[in-house]
Amino acid sequence: MSNINRRNTIKKMDILFFLNERTKFIRYYYNTAGQIFSDTIRKIEAKAPPFNDPPYSEDEEPPYLAEWLQADEGLEVLGRSCLSMLSPSLHLYFKAWEKQLGVRWEKGERERVFKKGFLNGYQICFGSVPGVSWDECPADLALIEQITLARNRDQHPEWIDTMHVHHGQKDLEKYPRPFFISETERRMSTVSDMPGEFWMTPVVHVSQEALFSAIQEVDKLAEWLEKRLVAFRYG
Repeated sequence: MSNINRRNTIKKMDILFFLNERTKFIRYYYNTAGQIFSDTIRKIEAKAPPFNDPPYSEDEEPPYLAEWLQADEGLEVLGRSCLSMLSPSLHLYFKAWEKQLGVRWEKGERERVFKKGFLNGYQICFGSVPGVSWDECPADLALIEQITLARNRDQHPEWIDTMHVHHGQKDLEKYPRPFFISETERRMSTVSDMPGEFWMTPVVHVSQEALFSAIQEVDKLAEWLEKRLVAFRYG
């Protein structure tokens, strides 16, 4: 990096405020959009109206199975779509601070630094700011990196015959116990008594609990970093 300019002419912006507005919306969006799917699943399992009077069928499968599966799939897609908002929200936060600090890169340097992802790139970028020691960051950086990895899998599905998205083999090599996985597959993630291995690559599963934990870590990282960047930039 050629320099980080402590004194530039860019107007001061409350960058953390806008990130917090985004993460608040993501929580709201999940809770609101997910309600219809959760209600459908609950009503089917409780045999409540309009699922209390199944039509006659000689099939052995439970009544309203197709509706249950569709609602469950809706929650799966919703969780992944929220990660696809959360990851670029953090990216935009970093980019805004890069601009506020007036960061200048040598030719080809930025591409080299960001080759391993934007989280790694900005750790290096902001690591030269006094007071920013990533070893002291209270956020779970491994979880935050998995947000982006899961988002990338969601944005680049491999099969047309399913709405499921699976973790990539390279991602599993780095994180053999992925954070975004169902409890069922987590319990089954043993092959020949070797933990962390799977019969097949597991599905990217983003539950409400996992999503909200991920949002909390993003907020925690930004709050920690914000104090140090503000102190450096504005004294």
